[in-house]
Amino acid sequence: MSTLDRRAFLAAAAASAAVPFAADAQETPGGWAPRAALPWPVQEIYAAEHAGRIVVGGGLVSRPGEPLHIEDRTAFYDPQADRWEAGPGLPAPRHHPMLIAGGHDLYVVGGYARSEAGDWSNTTTAWVLGEGAWKAIASLPSPQAEAVGVGWGETLHLITGRTPGGDANGNWNDQADTDRHLIYHVGDDRWDLGRPCPMARNSAAAAAMDGGIWVAGGRTVGGGGTGRLDRYSPAEDRWDTLAPIPPSPSTGHQVGGGLAMAAAGGRLVAFGGEWFQRGAGGGVFAETWIYDPARDAWEAGPPMRTPRHGLAAAAAGGVVYAIAGGAVVSGGRATGVVEALRL
Repeated sequence: MSTLDRRAFLAAAAASAAVPFAADAQETPGGWAPRAALPWPVQEIYAAEHAGRIVVGGGLVSRPGEPLHIEDRTAFYDPQADRWEAGPGLPAPRHHPMLIAGGHDLYVVGGYARSEAGDWSNTTTAWVLGEGAWKAIASLPSPQAEAVGVGWGETLHLITGRTPGGDANGNWNDQADTDRHLIYHVGDDRWDLGRPCPMARNSAAAAAMDGGIWVAGGRTVGGGGTGRLDRYSPAEDRWDTLAPIPPSPSTGHQVGGGLAMAAAGGRLVAFGGEWFQRGAGGGVFAETWIYDPARDAWEAGPPMRTPRHGLAAAAAGGVVYAIAGGAVVSGGRATGVVEALRL
């Protein structure tokens, strides 16, 4: 990041955090409350909680008549201070890069890059943060983006998403859904194949909870959104399929692609996402769904103040955060909005 960019970032962050807890006065019990905004608008991002802070990086902004803007910036959020700080820039711009906290370290895995072939060139890069900079680790055995990623002990799990369907790898239509499950062994710096997810899809959400890795929602290129919920047990190397996320009562459409999810208080909290309708565009979900594993059941939670898709989710201190994302269907109107929900 240039000195000028960094100064602009810090000025924006300082302004947004001038009254760190002013948002609490607006908080409705049991509802989403505003927090300091990310100092730039972005969508198609993921987040990880690491060392008490929430980290986001990469993403994209689409503006009519302009080339797709792909980010290389990262930001670190301090939940106690309600403040964002600039982090070290990625070695190269990425959209849909997966951020994973695993072991004692923070990783960025895969995502799409710009190449001569196009703005959706699926990558195999993987980086770890060390000594204030991102360093390369073993590359993925094959490109994988729009996946979900979870840290589990001394391993990282990269599950589902999209990978090139043929020789071409540069445009959105070059990519196909995958059920692939890759496992990175931190101590050995190597990837191997895990048991495939029961359903191939992209743009799902995931969280680690209750002895398992939970993969919720997502969509398929040909079939649209799915509310499917799959749970992987690392101890037993087994997948189980559980109660799906219900369709949206306000739109009648299935909550699926582009949603976000985090685990807090022994429950899963899923929110946001988008839906498409042939000839009529589509829309963005405000709904929040809360899953109780003891009952294998979802119930409606308070809706987000700002409906979004392609947003990031993380939990810290029993609070779930919804970060940035697109406020309209597809690539338009990226935001820096941050909201928090205490269960």
